[in-house]
Amino acid sequence: MIEQPNNDARKRENPDPHEQNRPVPKLVLLVAAIMLTWAVTYIFTQQNDDAPELGDHRTMATLEGKPAGAPGAADGAQVYAANCVACHQATGAGLPGVFPPLAGSEWVLAADKLPVNILLHGITGKLTVKDSAYNGQMPAFKDKLSDAEIAAVLNYVRSNFGNGAGKITAAIVRAERDAGKERKNSWNGDEDLNQLKQ
Repeated sequence: MIEQPNNDARKRENPDPHEQNRPVPKLVLLVAAIMLTWAVTYIFTQQNDDAPELGDHRTMATLEGKPAGAPGAADGAQVYAANCVACHQATGAGLPGVFPPLAGSEWVLAADKLPVNILLHGITGKLTVKDSAYNGQMPAFKDKLSDAEIAAVLNYVRSNFGNGAGKITAAIVRAERDAGKERKNSWNGDEDLNQLKQ
């Protein structure tokens, strides 16, 4: 009889590794300790009052969302950016054939009560601006903006984009709001606004 070779798998395997036989190298521990020490030192040695010229020059009022002017004052540029810029654009040029321009608009430069009423009640239908007809809709802002905000945005529009018209006060807006408190519908474009001009 021929003897079978001994193929015991257990004899061919190496023993399981143990960490105590191969600990973390001392060099790796030293680098980790140096990095941790540097990080803690860096945090505690940094100055909290860096030079202001390196910052973005925002004030606490700006960060808190409060206007930087007098208490209760509204920022016309901010109101314009939040409510008007999508249609009339940042330049006040509008979109040709779609949204009328505010730059040089006879409606913007008209007597105080006309632009105030446009913002309070909105416009529907055909409106002619600088000899171009626009047929769309402008929303009413009487329920969205305060008297101070309407005055501020109108003053912003009337003094920018090449416009040069007088200031409108919140008191004028309040008077027009009270005078038109029964009005439920928007102005019907040229038809209503031309009558309001007189």
